Amino acid sequence: MNRKEHKKKEKKKKSWWKITLLIVAFFILGGGAYLYSIYHNVKSTVDNDVHESVTSIDNDLTKEKADRKEPLNILLLGVDERENDKGRSDTMIVMTLDPQNDRMQMVSIPRDTRTEIIGHGTVDKINHSYAFGGSNMSVDTVENFLDIEIDYFARVNMEGLQQLVDAVDGVTVNNNLAFTNGSFEFPKGELELDGREALAFVRMRKEDPQGDIGRNERQRQVIEGVISRGASFSGVSKINEIMNVLGDNVSTNMDFSDMSTLVTDYRGARENTDTYQLNGDGAYIGGIWYLIVPDEEVQKAHEMIIDFSRNS
Repeated sequence: MNRKEHKKKEKKKKSWWKITLLIVAFFILGGGAYLYSIYHNVKSTVDNDVHESVTSIDNDLTKEKADRKEPLNILLLGVDERENDKGRSDTMIVMTLDPQNDRMQMVSIPRDTRTEIIGHGTVDKINHSYAFGGSNMSVDTVENFLDIEIDYFARVNMEGLQQLVDAVDGVTVNNNLAFTNGSFEFPKGELELDGREALAFVRMRKEDPQGDIGRNERQRQVIEGVISRGASFSGVSKINEIMNVLGDNVSTNMDFSDMSTLVTDYRGARENTDTYQLNGDGAYIGGIWYLIVPDEEVQKAHEMIIDFSRNS
């Protein structure tokens, strides 16, 4: 490549970053999303509509860790909020970002896990913590359950995922399990999905032999599909529509500067991903089905998260 071509390529890169639409979704698998495009519009939406303060997290301490580029724990909540229903966090993932080694770890907590609900004085399914006390109680409960510190949370309403997929004119996924969900059929192979199809695709769980693990993988594919489409020029042309969807369906304790830091200093963490899901045995207690996760399994997950941070 000659000097003229090199300069042209560099100029194109710089221009691209000024208009690139970047969504960071922390649910993956069902979790959470971030848009970085037209500066003032995005900043206003994030700080005024998406930002949600919680007392469970020390934001000043988190900012100090981010400034030092230390590993961060982000709780991803995929919430199914429907009409006249506050919703439950059906997807709960602790995502640890390690910028020094360009790696990421995701530990999934099954929604039916029986544990103490901090601030409610009960023992219940862990996903009920959101129904009882919103994001604040979810953060407190997960911190207590795994004995860790959460730095950020990102909550995404699954109904909003449908709107977001439609806003970027659909997504492409690679389905490895043929299944039917309601009136929707999903054969194996590469599929092009609209919003309604994408929502049915990520919600299916009972027909999947991997259960929540398989569903989380489908959620990840849909979010990555949104990122790919959103980063195209056609996606940028629909920036206002996408921002409206995010403003209505995404909440996080990150402000615009926090998200900018993650995009700048932590984006390489997606290059290497490790995943794990807590395991247990089902049991009926008081006529209600729970997943009983043994203490040693909880301790294993705790050590995975702590060690991942220490080895950075």
